[in-house]
Amino acid sequence: MENSLLHQIDKTRIPRHVAVIMDGNGRWATQQGFNRVYGHNQALKAVREITETASELGIQYLTLYTFSIENWGRPSDEITALMELLASAIEKETPSLHKNNVRLLAIGEEERLPEAARKKLDASMKLTANNAGLTLVLALSYSSRWEIIHATKKICQDVLSGAITVDSINDKMFESYLTTKGIPDPDLLIRTSGELRISNFLLWQLAYAELYFTETLWPDFKKEDLYKAIFEYQNRERRFGKTGEQLKTH
Repeated sequence: MENSLLHQIDKTRIPRHVAVIMDGNGRWATQQGFNRVYGHNQALKAVREITETASELGIQYLTLYTFSIENWGRPSDEITALMELLASAIEKETPSLHKNNVRLLAIGEEERLPEAARKKLDASMKLTANNAGLTLVLALSYSSRWEIIHATKKICQDVLSGAITVDSINDKMFESYLTTKGIPDPDLLIRTSGELRISNFLLWQLAYAELYFTETLWPDFKKEDLYKAIFEYQNRERRFGKTGEQLKTH
C-alpha cells in the first residue's frame, strides 16, 4: 500500500508496550442492524489483525481490555454469550498464537470466569509460556481499583506476618504485588469509539503512557489505524516529568 503510514514509522522507536481499550462493539452491531453479540463476534477479527500487526512491528507487549469487572453487570444473556465466545476464541486462536511465537498472559480476577473459559485460558497460557515473541495480555474480569485494593491487602498481610516492613514499601515493591508483575508499563494507550476516558483500566501502570483516542469503532480498527496511532505517538515528546531542555542534554 503506497500511502500506508507504515513507511513513515521509525522502526527504532516502536513502543514496547501498547494497551488497548477495545470499545464500540455494541454500537457497531446496532449500526449494522444486528444484536450486540454479533458485534463482539466481529471484534475478534480486529483482535487477530492487531495482534498480527503488533507482532510484525516488533511491539513486545499488547494488552487488550477484554472484560472488566463492571461488565459482569451487563444483561445475563450477553455475559453468557461473551463467555462462550471467549472460550471458543481462545481454543481456536491458540494454535496460531503458538505457531507465531506469541505468549499469552491474563490479568484480573480470573476465578470469576466460567470453568470452561478458565480451563481453555490456562491450557493456552501453559502451551505458549516459553514463546519469545509478542506477549499478548488479556485483561479479563479486570478493574484497576480492584487490582490496587487486592495488592494493598496482600502488602498488609505481609507486613503483619513480618515478611516485609512498612519502611520497605516503595513504588517498585508495590508493582510486584500487582497482577501486571513482570510486565512493563504501557507506552501507549489506544481507546476506540470516541470515548475519552480510561474506564478503570491500568490506572497505576498508565501514569506516563501517551493516550490516543479515535472515533473508529473497534470492529473497524485495522492495521492502518494502529500505524496511525504509533505515528502520532512517535511525534510526541515524552518528558516523564522533566523539561524538554533536559531531554535534549541527555
